[in-house]
Amino acid sequence: MAKNTLSFVCQNCGAAYNRWQGKCESCGEWNTLAEEDATGSVPVSIRSKRKGRTFALESLAGKTQDAPRLSSGMTELDRVTGGGFVRGSVLLVGGDPGIGKSTLLTQATSLMARAGHRIVYISGEEAIAQVRLRAERLGLSDAPVQLAAETSVEDIISTLSEGAVPRLIVIDSIQTMWTDTVESAPGTVTQVRASAQALIRFAKKTGAAIILVGHVTKDGQIAGPRVVEHMVDAVLSFEGEGSQQFRILRAVKNRFGPTDEIGVFEMTGLGLREVTNPSELFLSERDLGTPGTAVFAGIEGTRPVLVELQALVAPTSLGTPRRAVVGWDQSRLSMVLAVLEAHCGVKLSGHDVYLNVAGGLRIHEPAADMAAAAALVSSLVNAQLPTDAVYFGEISLSGVIRPVAQTPARLKEAVKLGFKRAVLPESARGGDASGDAGLTLNAVNSLTTLVAEIAAKGSRRGDPSPPAEKNATPARFRRGEG
Repeated sequence: MAKNTLSFVCQNCGAAYNRWQGKCESCGEWNTLAEEDATGSVPVSIRSKRKGRTFALESLAGKTQDAPRLSSGMTELDRVTGGGFVRGSVLLVGGDPGIGKSTLLTQATSLMARAGHRIVYISGEEAIAQVRLRAERLGLSDAPVQLAAETSVEDIISTLSEGAVPRLIVIDSIQTMWTDTVESAPGTVTQVRASAQALIRFAKKTGAAIILVGHVTKDGQIAGPRVVEHMVDAVLSFEGEGSQQFRILRAVKNRFGPTDEIGVFEMTGLGLREVTNPSELFLSERDLGTPGTAVFAGIEGTRPVLVELQALVAPTSLGTPRRAVVGWDQSRLSMVLAVLEAHCGVKLSGHDVYLNVAGGLRIHEPAADMAAAAALVSSLVNAQLPTDAVYFGEISLSGVIRPVAQTPARLKEAVKLGFKRAVLPESARGGDASGDAGLTLNAVNSLTTLVAEIAAKGSRRGDPSPPAEKNATPARFRRGEG
């Protein structure tokens, strides 16, 4: 009889050790190692020795066919997935608790069931009555979605194998599933990996699309072993601030579509509402005429998005000034502040700096550098930026404004929303800026020029006249003067 081999597995990253220790050397977390049976984590059929079979090898040349897709009935969800769900694919959806993952999937499955597809929704966290209450609140109780409250993977696969194969299966959530092939508690790394592997094997064998709902850790990462993210075909992240009504669905990984597209939703009393024009929504509550605000013309995938950047620069009473940013990269803000001080003479070492992207959107592209710099300088010198202007451009370490991609799409979106001016890199004004009809283009070659233009309009807070020297005169921001 084979002797069981015990190992200690980190419940945060999945690293295995042959003895217990307080700290995981792989991820650095403390007290996350749990004792598990290593031999029991592998099914008997896999452990048994058998002779391998031969298989045919194919060449790169040959006919390729687009994967058939199943539309979810929600335009924003189809945009992120690449046009719908592919047969036999497995998607992992993660997000903070209460962000609306179950609401989104309930709406999508109801629309697909009404279209005549067999849809199965299996909940491991809620009872059937709770799922029905949510559907009734959303006005979807008449949708022919098949419900179940089950956590055993073997029972789920056995039930789904009877009759017609479902077109879509939702497992909410993968952390609650367990399988007999593993001698561990539900939610452990080994159970999550084994359960996901069994469900993925069922999807590839039958052609049913499966959506796995995953919990997230305090760092925003999907809980469980990272190997699950490699096993699935797509990883979707549902983001948003609890205090904001906006929700962003973003593809982190997608084998059948792009990873730079986003879907925008608005949380209402009747569920999630699709936002077809996110720029108009993000700018709907804009505070006009306030120093420290600039409109950034960004690109999310193929969609142009206009969003407001808000900055506040205030004198500090601390030895180390505070730098706080929401919705943008912290290191990117530090770089912009360093360039402002090194090349433009803007002294911010004695000021606290706060930067916020309005609406709960998170910006990833460096084209927001110019808008952030304009908002920071505007707040520092108390200068109001033009309310009908948009900003975009990447700032280099030398202070030069570098061009960015898809300039025409950004300008067309600005024109559609009624903006009259655009501040953009010098090299972008020309043949690439073909969408500038109706816009006055202010081409800027260096950050020093932009800072000087904003500082010329500045004044002390509470003083209508411009100051003599401190903080706001144009000479303050010229190189070589000081």
